[in-house]
Amino acid sequence: MKRLTAYVSGRVQRVGYRAKVIQLANCMGITGIIENLSDGRVRIIAEGDEEKMELFEGSIDIRNTFIQVTSIEKIYSQPCGEFGSFYKLVGTRETDSRLDEGIGVLKDMRDLLNSICNKQGQMLGKQDQMLGKQDQMLGKQDQMLGKQDEMLGKQDEILFEIKDMNRSLNDKMDKVLDKSDIIELKGDVAEMKSALRAKGII
Repeated sequence: MKRLTAYVSGRVQRVGYRAKVIQLANCMGITGIIENLSDGRVRIIAEGDEEKMELFEGSIDIRNTFIQVTSIEKIYSQPCGEFGSFYKLVGTRETDSRLDEGIGVLKDMRDLLNSICNKQGQMLGKQDQMLGKQDQMLGKQDQMLGKQDEMLGKQDEILFEIKDMNRSLNDKMDKVLDKSDIIELKGDVAEMKSALRAKGII
């Protein structure tokens, strides 16, 4: 068995440090007490098996969002076996002051929640505006696609007319020209078609 008296400094009062240490001690089967001191430190008196006490000593050095242990002064002595469990000693009027602080914290939380709700409402309003603009853009996109369809339709009409003119021209050439002229003209037409295809016109 081992007895530890520890004086813990840092941000350790009114941040849930004692409750955390009590939870750890009870899980490890450690007995003792924990109390706030008037100088801002926390005093821990703990007794238990040597192996468990080593784990406990490491676990009371807590650093998280609320609790910040900066140093621990440790004093070892012989265990007395005076504690049946691990519990918190509460000073005079400590409960009243903790209730007042708790109410203050609740008010701060309420104000924070109200602020978050207001910001969320503003964000939703902006999101609605963005969705409205997106709808407008989609409408314009639909108009552009409609115009593109019209242009493609006109392009098809022009290609049809060109093909029709080409057939008419071939027919007239066959009637007017002899075979050698026709062969030469057909070659020229083939070159023209090739040039038009290369430029993507037909």
